[in-house]
Amino acid sequence: MFARLPPICLCVAVLSAAPLTASTAVDPRIANVISELEKTRNIHQAALSPDGQTIAWVADADGATEIKIAPVADPSRSHRLTAGAGAPCIEQGLAWSPDSKELAFTSDCNAPAGAMNQPDVYIAATTALPAPRRLTHLHGGVTSLAFAPDGLHIACLYIEGATRAAGALAAMKPPAGVIGVEGLEIQRIAAIETASGEVREITPAKLHVYEFDWAPDSRKLAYIAAPPPGENNWWVAQLYTQQLAGGPPRAVLDPEHTPGRLQGLQIAVPRWSPDGRQIAFIGGLMSDQGPTGGDIYLISATGGEAKDITPDADKTAAWIEWRHPSTGQLLVSWVDSGQVEIGEVAASDGSVTAKYASIPGSVTDGRLEQSLSVAANGRVAYIRSSFAEAPEVYVGQLGGPAHQITRYNDALKPLWGRSESIRWTSDTFAVQGWLLYPAHYDPGKRYPLIVSVHGGPSSEVQPRWPDLGYNPIAFSALDYFVLMPNPRGSYGEGEAFTQANRKDFGYGDLRDILAGVDAVSAKLPIDPQRIGLTGWSYGGFMTMFAVTQTQRFHAAVAGAGISDWKSYYGENSIDQWMTPFFGASVYDDPGVYARSSAIDFIRNVKTPTLLVVGDRDGECPAPQSFEFWHALRAEHVPTELVVYPEEGHRFESPQHRRDVLARALAWFEQYMPPQS
Repeated sequence: MFARLPPICLCVAVLSAAPLTASTAVDPRIANVISELEKTRNIHQAALSPDGQTIAWVADADGATEIKIAPVADPSRSHRLTAGAGAPCIEQGLAWSPDSKELAFTSDCNAPAGAMNQPDVYIAATTALPAPRRLTHLHGGVTSLAFAPDGLHIACLYIEGATRAAGALAAMKPPAGVIGVEGLEIQRIAAIETASGEVREITPAKLHVYEFDWAPDSRKLAYIAAPPPGENNWWVAQLYTQQLAGGPPRAVLDPEHTPGRLQGLQIAVPRWSPDGRQIAFIGGLMSDQGPTGGDIYLISATGGEAKDITPDADKTAAWIEWRHPSTGQLLVSWVDSGQVEIGEVAASDGSVTAKYASIPGSVTDGRLEQSLSVAANGRVAYIRSSFAEAPEVYVGQLGGPAHQITRYNDALKPLWGRSESIRWTSDTFAVQGWLLYPAHYDPGKRYPLIVSVHGGPSSEVQPRWPDLGYNPIAFSALDYFVLMPNPRGSYGEGEAFTQANRKDFGYGDLRDILAGVDAVSAKLPIDPQRIGLTGWSYGGFMTMFAVTQTQRFHAAVAGAGISDWKSYYGENSIDQWMTPFFGASVYDDPGVYARSSAIDFIRNVKTPTLLVVGDRDGECPAPQSFEFWHALRAEHVPTELVVYPEEGHRFESPQHRRDVLARALAWFEQYMPPQS
């Protein structure tokens, strides 16, 4: 793809080829914030056994990860489960057998020489606790382990010969050869026999698979897939079923060509009903694979019309699971005005049959955002964090209290100020957002405000503990107010709200954000001369666009932004996402793209703007930041561009994650200095 770019891209390549020099001397206060963020011990997965008696989890350890397993009745009796010994390695991907007697996982502890980080699948008995048994000798990437209901196979997502993690967030491969034809890495479902370890790829090489679910009879799988390249085509993926024994896939649903509410939208989280007759899934306008959101749909497992059972929901379904053994209830994790709500709905008509919990924080079991690990007895486990609480594993009963069972981060206390959920009105919409107070708030003083716009746009801000890297929460520790709005286009207020910014990027959503600034400024001591703006991805675009539309912001930091939707269409690796939002391709309707392109309004910018991006970002390529930086220089606006080598849309290097946060904090300190 980069081979077709205009010469301006060559300048970016030169910039990113040089080693990244360290940022200037870091303010001691900034260094302290970064040091505290580095102390967080992240937890990556929590998995209850099907009988609800045992729990396993994956946490950071010695620069790698480790698996712990414990009886739910006494988590203090935890012990480590590992396939190796000695040097740290990556062990994760937990999957329990249906009888709760075995736990499968992936480990690269015993990777052969020359195959660094090559994971394989292991299985361990949880009773006598012998050494784990190695099932596979793979050559490629393996994720998403799941036992068949009969326990005879483990399905997984497998990329033969993988050179990078799947998905658009990872750093793209350097372009070489015939672009779009050679070097494609195709993710397929592989089935592993639990007795022999035999591995067989069962989905065709012409389909890149994103998610799957076993049929209750263990003979078939349902999956969401699209033709390669996989990074680009998730937005046009279809629902298929396929026999474990082989044969061609059966197309069940093609959203791009289906009539009705689902036409042209995205689908995710397929879940086969316990009686095998239906498949439930979430459908809606989604801008990224992973942050799922929409309405709940049902379709016959043989195909036909998909039925939206929650068409009038005022919140967003993020994850679903059938309540076994009942065929009539679906457990749902909702996004509800920036919080998590857990409940049940009737599959017949979508009516709410139970409300279990409303959690002012973020939860996950490590598979998807807001996914839960649920046992047959109604016991539930998840990793939870908030602005005030660092991540830990919690276990409880649906409808009852949950208790913390890990203590990795008990010593950590927030350096930032208190938080609150706030609401305001913009046009006809009620908009929600989160506000962090300055760490040392004194109502008699005036404070600067940082507005942070989330990515997506189909996403939302939920209270969660920050990790090292670019995040707005750190600004509160330096005595800024921080406003994190969920404007139209976000999850949490129903599908109509999520779709309200289609063909309108930068206009209605910006009005929502500015109305939030007004609401906060009206009730709190905000200094109007020290209001800043930042964001990453879609938030990076909103930062670039907003400074062309208003002079309210006195400093800005745009992470992985988009300055020109017209050129972006031909530069990125994920152009399929754009038609659902813009209504047509750039070649069919260039005007709608130009209307939201910051570069077309560049002469309006007066705001000092820092731009940061990875040189191998396929979602928001570096030339977009280069173009905006180049234009600001020509207009004599204070600006700086930092391109991080070997980084994709999500930064991986700890050095770069520290540096990008330090630079951003310093930029706002420079251009919005405290009043004397």
